[in-house]
Amino acid sequence: MYETPSLHRDLIDGWLRLPRVGAVVVGTTPSLPWFVVDAADREVEPISRYLRDRMLGDASPETCRSYAYDLLRWFRVLWALDVGWEQVTEAEAVALVGWLRHARNPQRQRRRPGSPQAGSVNPKTGKPRLRAGYAPATIAHNLTVVHGFYAFHMHFGRGPVLNPVPENHARRAALSHRSPLETRAEHRRGRLRPKQAARQPRAMSDQQWQELFSQMRCTRDRALLSCYVSSGARASELLGVQLGDIDWTKGQLWVITKGTRARQPVPASPEALTHLATYLDEAGLPTDGVSVWRTRRGKPRPLTYWAARRIIQRAVEKLDSNWTLHDLRHTAATRMARDPALTLVEVQTILRHAHISTTELYTVVGLDDLVDKLAAHYSRPVQPTSWPTQYAADDIEAVFGGGQ
Repeated sequence: MYETPSLHRDLIDGWLRLPRVGAVVVGTTPSLPWFVVDAADREVEPISRYLRDRMLGDASPETCRSYAYDLLRWFRVLWALDVGWEQVTEAEAVALVGWLRHARNPQRQRRRPGSPQAGSVNPKTGKPRLRAGYAPATIAHNLTVVHGFYAFHMHFGRGPVLNPVPENHARRAALSHRSPLETRAEHRRGRLRPKQAARQPRAMSDQQWQELFSQMRCTRDRALLSCYVSSGARASELLGVQLGDIDWTKGQLWVITKGTRARQPVPASPEALTHLATYLDEAGLPTDGVSVWRTRRGKPRPLTYWAARRIIQRAVEKLDSNWTLHDLRHTAATRMARDPALTLVEVQTILRHAHISTTELYTVVGLDDLVDKLAAHYSRPVQPTSWPTQYAADDIEAVFGGGQ
């Protein structure tokens, strides 16, 4: 076991603040839509090479941006420890994980005085609030990006001899040459990898949905939420819908799918289309190439994801809940999966899931769904124990005792 230097220990314990130097900058070429600059505003060329390679592999600009921020955090760790990216060892990866585990996430600091404690469970929704630090998924993603960054450079003979992020050989062995019909083999987590809880659907009950919907004060917001909860579309997908993407006859909206970026239809309920028609009649039709969802103040502009998220945030603040924009997709998926008239394969097609195992998550029955059945169960008298007539009473008493 290597000896941990004092500076590394301070970073692991979250006592050392990372230097707020460098930035992620918008690129000017399709091959590099985002890149990272250092404290002197110079492009970090090793990162740019890796991001270009990811873009050539058909990664989306959003993926490029996400990877750029992860690598900027990694290089800030190296700058704080005064270690060159070519000389890193596993000790620096340990320092990164330790800092992410104990440091406070600046995105979680904008809380009002008297607000609930970070990480606590909301009693109305049953959802945990965001923790003060970095989520396990963020840590795992950062390790994956750093591992890929060094695997790319090591392929061309650059960088350290060993990848600073430990390999998970058990996972590779469990997932290699596996048929989709086989049950996924269990494997240990890789070293430094955080424990991630199994994902659970975050669906609203009908009453919770009505409470949230009643907080919408304009036709645009009512139309937007109705389209979300009836189509099951992702937030960014629905916000890109244009006038030509609305099929009023078939009750469909055409969206650009997040993964494949293909143009595919999603359903829309008659109620959602009615709200949408009312909104367009009030706000006017958009021009060609412009989203139907536009701002209401000042010069009309396409509604961004952050503006749509703020619509939900204002409503949940009044309700003292913590629903998010993505929970509307979970609600739509849960409603469809529990409809006996729809098969699981049909729900998978509507939600555009790559694997049916993802769709199966929405078939889980929660305790709130069993309230009526439990009430009937508790109201029935306890049934006495009975035994089949072919068994003799003496034998039953000998095996189970006189109390039986």
